Amino acid sequence: MEFSMEHLVGDNCFLVFFLFTIFQLLFHVLSSWASTRITPAFNNLDQKRKIEWNSRTVSTFHALVVGTFCVYILLYDEALYQTDFLRISIFLYLFLITYYWKAIGDQFFVIHHLAALYAYYFVLGEGMLAYFGNFRLLAEFSTPFVNQRWFFEVLGYPKSSKANIINGVLMTIVFFMVRIVVMPVYYADVISVFGTEAFHRVGVAAQSAWIISSIVLDVMNLMWMVKITKGCYKVICLIGQEEVKMRKNGKSD
Repeated sequence: MEFSMEHLVGDNCFLVFFLFTIFQLLFHVLSSWASTRITPAFNNLDQKRKIEWNSRTVSTFHALVVGTFCVYILLYDEALYQTDFLRISIFLYLFLITYYWKAIGDQFFVIHHLAALYAYYFVLGEGMLAYFGNFRLLAEFSTPFVNQRWFFEVLGYPKSSKANIINGVLMTIVFFMVRIVVMPVYYADVISVFGTEAFHRVGVAAQSAWIISSIVLDVMNLMWMVKITKGCYKVICLIGQEEVKMRKNGKSD
């Protein structure tokens, strides 16, 4: 079956409209509604912070849904990746996040999503490199923990709080597993198809998007991994120092 962006959008106008509406409702209505009930502090945020909050809420929801699909596809049904529902939902999410880049402000966050959007044009719009695109999306499992860390920070949770510590440790472990450990496997698969007929068939544009975006994304993943590990180490050291102080205070009493 032949794919193109024209086919993806033109033949699925209702699906595009439906998914676009769902994302807009999540972003503009449901996120704010749920957040005010979970934590009243949401109402005290300025407009810029609320936009980033809502974008991270949608990001968490999307990561859980897409991550679950990706595991199922890799294990059981690779053909499911070619369904228009999943392909359009990924593209719309990337577009939505990139659209609000000014409010989000993190330059690496923006570069990350632009690189993904560039590569996924060929995966989602042209139906190429589906296996590799799906493999990359396993990284989404770390997104909920990264977003939760930001939520705690905005809400003023101390770094030494139990909730922050548990999330931080889990974030470090999951980030390492789904973004760093998988790198050798991913690039071994990439190397295995170099020079094959299938590799030449996708064309220079798709090859460039595939390789360049992969390298850019993984350089940033390594940078983030170093930063996350340092942060996790500092928090663990802080816990150790507080335990020592508590023991000393107990003895002095």
